[in-house]
Amino acid sequence: PEGPVHRVHLPGSGDAWLVEGWEVAREALADARLCNDIRYSTSWESDGGHALGRNMLQSDPPRHTRLRRLVAGRFSGGRIDALRPRVEEIAGELVAALPRQGTADIVGRYALPLPVTVICELLGVPAEERDGFHVWSNELVMPTSPESAAAAGTALTTCLTELTGRGGTLLGDLAEELDGEELLGMAFLLLVAGHETTVHLISATLHGLLSHQDQLALLRADPGLTEAAVEEALRHSSPVHTTAFRFAAEPLELAGVQIAAGDAVLVSLAAASRDPLRFPDPDRFDITRRTTGHLGFGHGLHHCLGAPLARMEASVAVRLLLRDRPELAFATDPAELTWRTGTLLRGLAELPLRIG
Repeated sequence: PEGPVHRVHLPGSGDAWLVEGWEVAREALADARLCNDIRYSTSWESDGGHALGRNMLQSDPPRHTRLRRLVAGRFSGGRIDALRPRVEEIAGELVAALPRQGTADIVGRYALPLPVTVICELLGVPAEERDGFHVWSNELVMPTSPESAAAAGTALTTCLTELTGRGGTLLGDLAEELDGEELLGMAFLLLVAGHETTVHLISATLHGLLSHQDQLALLRADPGLTEAAVEEALRHSSPVHTTAFRFAAEPLELAGVQIAAGDAVLVSLAAASRDPLRFPDPDRFDITRRTTGHLGFGHGLHHCLGAPLARMEASVAVRLLLRDRPELAFATDPAELTWRTGTLLRGLAELPLRIG
């Protein structure tokens, strides 16, 4: 296909327009005529099966504005700064539990449990329920089969319904402000979005550095570049490949392409962040690059609410691990690593590293 906007067919989801160029992606993400509510889709028939979907990500103003305002203060820069000592404590405990020599899967032993623990503590999920919650959420965002995804949705709905009925937690507080479907959607979005992408961001940053020893050497010489390394990983190996589906509320034009009312549109954040017209030599991993404007966290009304938390967690995770395990190296051929892919997310299933 030619041009930054073209038709694609997605098995199980049908036809859609895919937006790839950086400039038109930003334009699309800020266009109020492209709505997130599935009821604008020509293929929409009923709300059946969408109980988990009544959330900010699949809503438009004024509902989106009201829902976001209820939780935005919990993810402000000041709140995230106050969380840093606890995140450092959790990361430190996880690093200490890694072997001093031999190999370890850094996804399962480190990149995953850190953000899972943080978001579950924030929302009041008991420790004994966290493993199951992650398995279900992982299946929903990167399904292995329609049947498995449906079963995970049912299990997660049951878990979240019980969780939102408990007092003294963020979700319990929100129960006074939201109806049942909105509360379930909020719980789902905060729990899943609150850790899935961060797992992949931590492992992608480590993978990028270990794959580019010159960049790793730069970071070791100047640990102050850790935040820059995370930003480059967001641009170079975006954990969120595309946005959720958006639907044209009326006919519109993108980059000279006519989009009909009701058509589905996907914006590729990963492709936009590797647009050579915006980022020279975009396939090169360079932690000294000027990454301003990358779309790793989206753009516009739906810019990721948890971006400050994800950035902080990833920076803490990378800095502590490289400091305390200076001999890190790939334990297997990097070309043989398995990347879990889906329309929405991309991330390493495992990252086996040689510790010492």
